[in-house]
Amino acid sequence: MQDGKAVDFSKVTFVFLDRDGVLNRKPPAGQYVTRWEDFELLPGVAQALATLNRSGRKAIVATNQRGVALGLYSLKDIEEMHERLCEKLATHGAHLDAIYVCPHAEGVCNCRKPLTGLFEQAFRDFPAAHAGNSVMVGDSLRDIEAGRRLGMSTVLIDDAAGPSEELHRARSLAQRSVASLAEFVHRYLCHAQL
Repeated sequence: MQDGKAVDFSKVTFVFLDRDGVLNRKPPAGQYVTRWEDFELLPGVAQALATLNRSGRKAIVATNQRGVALGLYSLKDIEEMHERLCEKLATHGAHLDAIYVCPHAEGVCNCRKPLTGLFEQAFRDFPAAHAGNSVMVGDSLRDIEAGRRLGMSTVLIDDAAGPSEELHRARSLAQRSVASLAEFVHRYLCHAQL
């Protein structure tokens, strides 16, 4: 955990979230969540999002979905999956304020993280959002690098899945490392409301 790095989460009003590995169980390397039946919401996520919602913060998903470019599923499939996700969250009194998807292969767009196109689109759609009041919560080096490129605060969901060079670098770059979205929300953002 990078507790030595100065960061003030009290100013955060926009919480950007990766999807796979943050909201739902990440499939093994090289595999993709291609249908709702494979989408497994992680423990505590719905409650954490409901807490964020009650605090007045915006919860925004920014996700790479290269499986579209690979022909494994379509943008329509993703939209339907996200509709089901939103329905499930609503049963827990939670919602997402927006979902931004990069469906492209690497090197053909400016929106595939660690590039910043998804965030720039969100900043246009939410004029009050900027790097100073936003945090990127992700489980990969790409997520952390994207946040850092914009000057955002960064939080790594570190499930200790095993040592790797990318994970080691992500740990060193992130301002905080936590085990789950629920831990981040309750420990750093909304502890006063519990």
